[in-house]
Amino acid sequence: MAQRFLVTGGAGYVGSHLVAALLDRGDDVTVLDNLRTGHRAAVPSQVRLIVADLADDAAIEAAMATGPYDAVFHFAALSQVGESMRMPMRYLLDNAANGIRLIDACVRHGIGRFVLSSTAALFNVPGDAPIPEEATVDPQSAYGDSKWMIERALRWAGQVHGLRYACLRYFNAAGADPAGRLGEDHRPESHLIPLVIDAALGRRPALNVFGDDYPTPDGTCIRDYVHVSDLASAHLLAVERLVDDNVVWNLGNGAGHSVRQVIASVERVSGLRVPYRIVARRPGDAAVLVASSLRAQQAGWQPALGELDEIVRTAFVWREQHPNGYGD
Repeated sequence: MAQRFLVTGGAGYVGSHLVAALLDRGDDVTVLDNLRTGHRAAVPSQVRLIVADLADDAAIEAAMATGPYDAVFHFAALSQVGESMRMPMRYLLDNAANGIRLIDACVRHGIGRFVLSSTAALFNVPGDAPIPEEATVDPQSAYGDSKWMIERALRWAGQVHGLRYACLRYFNAAGADPAGRLGEDHRPESHLIPLVIDAALGRRPALNVFGDDYPTPDGTCIRDYVHVSDLASAHLLAVERLVDDNVVWNLGNGAGHSVRQVIASVERVSGLRVPYRIVARRPGDAAVLVASSLRAQQAGWQPALGELDEIVRTAFVWREQHPNGYGD
C-alpha cells in the first residue's frame, strides 16, 4: 500500500537517492529543501518540491499542512567536518536547532515515525576493529556533535511523546544510481571517490593523498565505503521497522579500503591513470574507520553493491556523463 513521506534535503546526494527508491515502490513523496547544496534537477517532476529552510517556522508549518505524512526522513544538514570546526555555531544552529525544530513539528502534527540521516562522526574509536553501535559516542567535531544533539532530542521525543525514530549512522556514502538518474554533485567536492575520478579525467590537478605513513598495509587511510543506493534501501527497511521499535544502526560495508586501493579501483574501471602526490597528514584523520553493521544485517539489510569496483563504476559513469553535474 502506497505511503506518504516528507523528505527534508531530498534534493541532496543521499536524500535524492532515497526519493528515487520511494518512487520506485509507488510511494507519494514531498521534498523540502532550501537548495543551498541540493539541486532542483535531482528532484523528479512528479515530486512536490517545497523550497524553504527549516529555520523558517512558517515554512515548516506550511510543509506539514500538505500532509498528513506516514513518516519524515530528515537529510537536510551541513556536512563538512572541517568547516564545522571553523564555524561551530553555524553547524549547531543549522543542524541541531533546525533538526529539533522539525522533530517538535512532527510531534505537534501527529507524525509517528522519524528517520534521521546521522553520521559515523559521532565516534572517536582508536584501533582498526569495526565500530559497533555500542561504541562510546564522543564527537570530535561540531558537525558530529550537532547530529548527536538531534539523536538525543529524538530519544526524548520518543520517551515523552511516543515518536518512533531511526538513527542511521553512515560511514562513507559513495557511488551513484545504477540506472544513471542521479549522482554526486557537491560544490566544492570533498569526497574521495569523485575527487579521484576527476583527477583521472583531467578535470582537476593531481590528487593530494594526505599521508602514506599510517599503520595500514599500504600506509594510507582506510575507510568504509557504502553505496548510496544501499543506504537508500536501509532507510526503506528502517522506516518499516519503526512499527515495532526504535532503530539505531551503523551503515557500512564492514570492509575498509585504503586511499591507494580507491586510486587503483578508479584506474581499473576507467582505464585511465590517476595523477596523485603524497602530502602531509591532515590533523584528526584516523588510520582506519570501518563499520560493524550487525544490527542492520540482523534486520535483513545486505549491501547489494558492496564491491569497491561496483561502487566506483557507478560513480565514474555518472561523472563521465555529467561533467557539470546537475548543471548538465
